[in-house]
Amino acid sequence: MKMTGMLTKKLTGFWLMSLVAVAFVFLLTALTSFVQLSYRAQQHKVETLEQVLLSHHHQDASQLDEWLSPLLSAYDAAELRLYQNDTLHYEYLSSSPKTNLIEYERYLDRARTLRLYLALPQPFDSHQVGIYEVMIVLVGSLAVLLFVRFGFNWFSQQLYGVEELSARSHLILKGKFEKAAEKKGSGKPRIINRALTRLLEELIDAKKERSRFDKFIRSNTFLDTETRIGNRLFFKNRLDALSSHQGMMGHGVLYLLEMEDIDFLQQQLGHELVSELLIANVSGINQLLHSQPGSIFARRSTNQFAIVIPQVSLKEADQLAVKLLKVCLSNLLQEGKQGESTYYIGGAYFKAGDDKIQLLEEADMALKAAQLQGSSNWFIYDKGVIDSELAKGSVRWRSFLENSLVEQRFVAFTQDVVNSEELIDHKEVFTRVRDRSNQLVRATLFIPMAVKCGLMPQIERRIIENVLFSLLTKRENQHATYSINLSLDSLKSRAFVRWLQTSLLEQRHLAERLIFEVSESVVVQHQDALEPTLNMIRKMGAKLCVDHVGLQVVSTQYIKQLHFDQIKLHRAVVRQIHLRQENQLFVRSLVAGLYRTQVQVLAEGVEEEGEWQTLQALGIIAAQGSFFNDPQEVV
Repeated sequence: MKMTGMLTKKLTGFWLMSLVAVAFVFLLTALTSFVQLSYRAQQHKVETLEQVLLSHHHQDASQLDEWLSPLLSAYDAAELRLYQNDTLHYEYLSSSPKTNLIEYERYLDRARTLRLYLALPQPFDSHQVGIYEVMIVLVGSLAVLLFVRFGFNWFSQQLYGVEELSARSHLILKGKFEKAAEKKGSGKPRIINRALTRLLEELIDAKKERSRFDKFIRSNTFLDTETRIGNRLFFKNRLDALSSHQGMMGHGVLYLLEMEDIDFLQQQLGHELVSELLIANVSGINQLLHSQPGSIFARRSTNQFAIVIPQVSLKEADQLAVKLLKVCLSNLLQEGKQGESTYYIGGAYFKAGDDKIQLLEEADMALKAAQLQGSSNWFIYDKGVIDSELAKGSVRWRSFLENSLVEQRFVAFTQDVVNSEELIDHKEVFTRVRDRSNQLVRATLFIPMAVKCGLMPQIERRIIENVLFSLLTKRENQHATYSINLSLDSLKSRAFVRWLQTSLLEQRHLAERLIFEVSESVVVQHQDALEPTLNMIRKMGAKLCVDHVGLQVVSTQYIKQLHFDQIKLHRAVVRQIHLRQENQLFVRSLVAGLYRTQVQVLAEGVEEEGEWQTLQALGIIAAQGSFFNDPQEVV
């Protein structure tokens, strides 16, 4: 592999250079020592000759020449002269001329009467390299090359084990734990390889356990614990079972039953009484549906129920709508308790081949038509009739909302989001509109019609302008942070997105104090389309939050992919969570899924101290709701 080859070459090069340096120093030291020893050997010969001449200097020249001439020839001397009292006593000259000589001249006695002059050749002057020496050099060089090759192979083997560890580490960083666990190999050091294998096996076991845990949570989330009927997911799955890729597989009717003002009644009368009313309604509807085989009854949201009755005629569907409304109206609150409930039923008749998504849209349109007709009513979708009724209502709503925008009758409300230290983390901005009688119209009433009329971008632009140029610029709010909800229509509007980008760019110093909230259902269904807009908002410095989390069980992967900073639990998950083990399991699973991320988990709709304490124990860092305070109008 590339990394192995690169490291091997570097290490081998370093090792070879170190080896050459050591060999050079060794050879240089050996050569120097050998030369020194050669010179010292020659010096020793000269000293020996001096001693011999000192003991025989009394001999005459002829006597000296008999034994000294062969000795000097053996020494390969070039010249020798012996002086006694500065008189030449003996002289020797070599028969062959010599060059590059070393001359020795010294006195042999203390009286300095006997002086010697000797000329000898350099110790290596006559030496020539032979084949023996060449063979020694070649054998040594070959041994070095073989040793280098052995070292190269050894380094390669060792580094290949390191490379295998590196490959496993890359797989782990990419999140491919199963592949990393399968690729055990022979990584070195082996103890690290075994440790990685052990940790991966335990991690895979933990993921399997987590999967089983999530499956258990999902199985519990199909049941609405308050009414003991199916919830939104149950309804969706059952509706999917009645349809195929070609549409609905039979005929029947779909009802959407909505109980108006349920939140208002809970604040006015308490949760227990409203819960009793809901249970009574559910019980009466179950009795009515007992005679309808294959019927589906589920709770889609806090105040909306879905009923599917297959294999009925259109006439029977009308009769059932009347009976359903009568059952709901027959369940009154206890005597002496104020407040009344308003029910609306919208129905859509379907036949084989109809699209289920279009069926839900038709039922929703019928529900809106029933709401436009007056208090406690029902309406069955019939093409050609429903359209004209809704058109009249849309015109009235459009006129009302457009006039409210022009006359600036939209009013901002804020609610504190409190952290675990009972301090305000930030404030969420809501909006309501005043009608001409100075009465506030709640967002739950005008927003559906604003969406239908295509006015949400204008309304939300007005809200953002109010926050940027009014709330954030106040001296008392110089450290405050505000969260603003964005709808799908606004996020998909090019004009709104361009305006938002320009505004955030101009107010860059204020953008970091803004949090934009988007519904989870919108993000999940339109993730690819919304990703560029959400990335732009994040890059401008603002934070992103997903709200209404918990209405459906989806993977948390989109939170990491889109880099959300916060998620906010829906009030349906938060309500009575200290008494609902399945909701606690859901929240615990959600928080665990975001482990090792910077995502903060918030909650909305906290109404009791027990709820807040349980949420804190589950890892929720902040929350909002009537337990802390109610929305306050911004003055």
